[in-house]
Amino acid sequence: MGKLLFLYNPRAGREQLKQKLSDVVDIFVKAGYEVTIYPTQAYRDAYRKIMEYPEDEYDLVVCSGGDGTIDEVVSGMMKRDTQDRIGFIPTGTINDFANSLHIPTSLLKAADNAVHGKVFPCDVGKFNDDTFVYVAAFGIFTDVAYETNQDAKNMLGNLAYVLEGTKRLFDIPSYRMKVVSEDQEMEDEFIFGMVTNSRSVGGFRNMIEPEVKFDDGLFEVTLIKTPQDLAALQDIIAALLIAKVDSKYMYTFKSGHITFTSEEEIAWTLDGEYGGIHSEVEIDNLNKKLEIMVPEDL
Repeated sequence: MGKLLFLYNPRAGREQLKQKLSDVVDIFVKAGYEVTIYPTQAYRDAYRKIMEYPEDEYDLVVCSGGDGTIDEVVSGMMKRDTQDRIGFIPTGTINDFANSLHIPTSLLKAADNAVHGKVFPCDVGKFNDDTFVYVAAFGIFTDVAYETNQDAKNMLGNLAYVLEGTKRLFDIPSYRMKVVSEDQEMEDEFIFGMVTNSRSVGGFRNMIEPEVKFDDGLFEVTLIKTPQDLAALQDIIAALLIAKVDSKYMYTFKSGHITFTSEEEIAWTLDGEYGGIHSEVEIDNLNKKLEIMVPEDL
């Protein structure tokens, strides 16, 4: 039998995994795996667990939770000498990464995909000395995910993010930054920026071009310029509400290597979790570094 490590966040989403846990493990066992189960106990616990297990201990690691859980597991895996395959059962509030890779939202179908799907070599982001799976971002709204209470997320779902986010509309910070990629350089004032490998971020699908490839060595970059007057701010808010890019106020391009330099330290988020404050950020695309289980028809 192969060996499988199953890590799950017992509080993710509406704690829906609890009722299906036995059925999920049964799917793993029937697929020929001896299963070790570990419910995470605190923030970064999944990262610690991935970092500490011996080489060749497991043939497959499956995790269940939201985007923060998959971020912890992948971040830990990228720091190991050898990387094991990862399966993912999404139980979070938004699940941008899972939706982008067409990983099923049904718990049992996702569990089946984790052991019977195909291995897909997916790009991963290197952020200074850290890692992100699908988005690194700064500016307005980016702290909503990690400042929204987990109980509120469980009870209200996406509405919890909206309610928390509305508090930011009347207190918008602006950052002067120099941004350099392989083929362009710009210096401007920005209220928001994101580097993504996803078809949606925060549930917004149309902010990112539809032809996203997850193994092409390139990220999609979106930067929103600081509005100069109320009319410009209203245009930007309108574009955000309908999830459309407005070229008058936004830069969009692809890049495999990009640097951000600012006069002040700026708070970043990585996959919806706090990523620290930085005045210099270097982001690299680690092409096809992550092996993740996806449906056969991806």
